[in-house]
Amino acid sequence: MADKSVKKVVLAYSGGLDTSIILKWLQTEYGAEVITFTADLGQGEEIEPARAKALAAGVKPENIFIEDVREEFVRDFVFPMFRANTVYEGQYLLGTSIARPLIAKKQIEIARKMGADAVSHGATGKGNDQVRFELGYYGLEPDITVIAPWREWDFKSREALLDFAEKHQIQITKDKRGEAPFSVDANLLHSSSEGKVLEDPAVEAPEFVHMRTISPEDAPDKATVITIDFEKGDPVAIDGVKMSPATLLTRLNELGRDNGIGRLDLVENRFVGMKSRGVYETPGGTILLAAHRGIESITLDRGAMHLKDELMPKYAELVYNGFWFSPEREMLQAAIDYSQDKVAGQVRVKLYKGNVTVIGRTSPYSLYDQDLVTFEEGKVAYDHRDAGGFIKLNALRLRVLAKRDRRG
Repeated sequence: MADKSVKKVVLAYSGGLDTSIILKWLQTEYGAEVITFTADLGQGEEIEPARAKALAAGVKPENIFIEDVREEFVRDFVFPMFRANTVYEGQYLLGTSIARPLIAKKQIEIARKMGADAVSHGATGKGNDQVRFELGYYGLEPDITVIAPWREWDFKSREALLDFAEKHQIQITKDKRGEAPFSVDANLLHSSSEGKVLEDPAVEAPEFVHMRTISPEDAPDKATVITIDFEKGDPVAIDGVKMSPATLLTRLNELGRDNGIGRLDLVENRFVGMKSRGVYETPGGTILLAAHRGIESITLDRGAMHLKDELMPKYAELVYNGFWFSPEREMLQAAIDYSQDKVAGQVRVKLYKGNVTVIGRTSPYSLYDQDLVTFEEGKVAYDHRDAGGFIKLNALRLRVLAKRDRRG
């Protein structure tokens, strides 16, 4: 039931068919003034046409917001996540998950600026994104009204949606009349493909699904070697050339693409309770994760490193489930960021046919002491005999257990 008290609504608007239908539906069903927000997250598509489509749908020029948020996305969302070496269920680098809180944040900012009383998104009622968007909205503006059309409208099929579009003169490209072979979400960190030809997890994904990488088999027979410089846990330069966050990730994406790096075929557990199969491509992020772990290996104390590894699955779950603006995520972030103060230096990485290999690392804050680990007599005093007492103390409880079990 449409809440007729809603006067203005900020819609996350891509300019595609689905959000164009939603725009018109909000106007007709709610009688609301629609404000559109279109984010350039580095999805690789021209976003300016969204302005013309919104104008054609009757949106006032002053109600159309199009913003390039690539630098903010990488600096304030992607890099903080990678400081934690975040991986969901052992594999997924959370490319879709991490973009949703930024879109939600921008929508709320626009709602405040324009005096809107509602926000809306195009996520379906079966997926994770509806949760991520709405947890973001409520976390930032607790009394905002949220309109989720896919959970409200009466359309029973895609054919009904297309009929609505034709009735209201919403432009439909030829290929939209047939079933799309799969759905795609993309940003500067990754692309994800789901549905249709990918729904059977027993069947290998067709090559045409991949759009961010060449296949490892087609990658060059010669390895590419690069260096990545880090400061406070964040990458700041490639091959000695300093770059902004978005520029650096763009360059890593190019290197990953050309070497067939970053493909993932995953069956994951959605927050809403079902399993789904997705094909993800995260070329630059895959390189960045390996390099970041490489610089941490010589700059982080064992206790700090192991604690980070214990905290990471919880952090990944919070990001995946949409709790970016929660106090527990911010608490974990504070601990993670504290650990990164001396995570600085240079990592040398080899890229070859889908593989990323760290082959060198240096840091002014290195904890690696060659005199300690060498088999030769070093300058640092280390008495081999001390290890005997260390081992016996650690073995004490095992010996007590063994004696008890022998008696039994």
